[in-house]
Amino acid sequence: MMTLAAEIDHNGTSPEKLLAPVLSTFWDQPESWTLETYRRHEGYEGLRKALAMDPDDLIAYVKESGLRGRGGAGFPTGMKWQFIPQGDGKPHYLVVNADESEPGTCKDIPLLFANPHSLIEGIVIACYAIRSSHAFIYLRGEVVPVLRRLHEAVREAYEAGYLGTNILGSELDLELTVHAGAGAYICGEETALLDSLEGRRGQPRLRPPFPAVAGLYACPTVVNNVESIASVPAILNKGKDWFKSMGSEKSPGFTLYSLSGHVASPGQYEAPLGITLRQLLDMSGGMRPGHRLKFWTPGGSSTPMLTDEHLDVPLDYEGVGAAGSMLGTKALQCFDETTCVVRAVTRWTEFYAHESCGKCTPCREGTYWLVQLMRDLEAGRGEMSDLDKLNDIADNINGKSFCALGDGAAAPIFSSLKYFREEYEQHITGKGCPFDPAKSTAWADDKTAHAHRGVNA
Repeated sequence: MMTLAAEIDHNGTSPEKLLAPVLSTFWDQPESWTLETYRRHEGYEGLRKALAMDPDDLIAYVKESGLRGRGGAGFPTGMKWQFIPQGDGKPHYLVVNADESEPGTCKDIPLLFANPHSLIEGIVIACYAIRSSHAFIYLRGEVVPVLRRLHEAVREAYEAGYLGTNILGSELDLELTVHAGAGAYICGEETALLDSLEGRRGQPRLRPPFPAVAGLYACPTVVNNVESIASVPAILNKGKDWFKSMGSEKSPGFTLYSLSGHVASPGQYEAPLGITLRQLLDMSGGMRPGHRLKFWTPGGSSTPMLTDEHLDVPLDYEGVGAAGSMLGTKALQCFDETTCVVRAVTRWTEFYAHESCGKCTPCREGTYWLVQLMRDLEAGRGEMSDLDKLNDIADNINGKSFCALGDGAAAPIFSSLKYFREEYEQHITGKGCPFDPAKSTAWADDKTAHAHRGVNA
């Protein structure tokens, strides 16, 4: 885990002007995960202010702050809360999606490990707003240390009166359940998560009805990402205008960017929305020494890849969208010139084929055939006609599958063919990967060999 709030970059300029440590402000302190540490940093002050408000006014306040969901889609958080019907006589539920499984995404797990009480406080505030008395955290089961730490934080919150009955002297009663999933990527999709939470096989549901009307146990349910809920306490404590002073007009506030790959200093960088990858690389030491950026993902492997031409694209929802990709989970995977695009896309495609739940034909069959074609292309057994076939299969998955997993599988195919079609063709004409001298005839040409070694002619 890393933030650069107090460090100096290689040019001697403080990055504090660019970064905005809020959720990560005390991650590096001893026992940052404890209630005592959280209280020292104004923990649960936002909850006190929220409980003094009317629930409907609280929803309106979060809506006016402009907070957008940090799980990928960027849907306004307050608006999602507003969809819950009131006075219907049914129980209302809040479900926090902590099933972080997207390749390259690593923001929610570090947040829960270092500062779990920010999520718990956000949960209590959200439940008060939507009039819920039971909340669930659906955590990826493999991260056992995080599970243990989260259980301990929940125990501390119950003991201190932040969970349970008559919270802080109010009439709010809230039970919080931590549930460990079994490791299925598809359960990151909100309706598949709800099915799994109910004890069924994790598969997406047909919508409508949407979770706000018939979610968990067929009752009105809000499903939010960890970072979305954890951001709420700071908004209540410091004010919506403070939050809107950061970021851009349509994408206000701070967020966690996960910088990984062939970079000098990978880690979590909390900054206002709209910062650029160039700025993040400048303050983190850039790509690994002696190498240059070739391609990168703005929001994990399910978002269309971008290239070094997009270094100055504002990393907010509108900026990345205008560049032809999606901000997603802000998982900035950076690859240098030594990386074979075909190999990288093949590995991602294998992941999506493996994680397809099999419920719908376009995804179940399409991802299987994408893997067969990609493996052939990577090994040099492909033909030129396979490139159009690859594009055609991806097109038959994109927008036609039951959930967004199919779209995520198609995104690397479309974008890599758009920016690196020549590299695909080199695998075909060279009868193998041009990055591997033992498996390609392309290395017979010295200029080609130099180019793939990253040596300037």
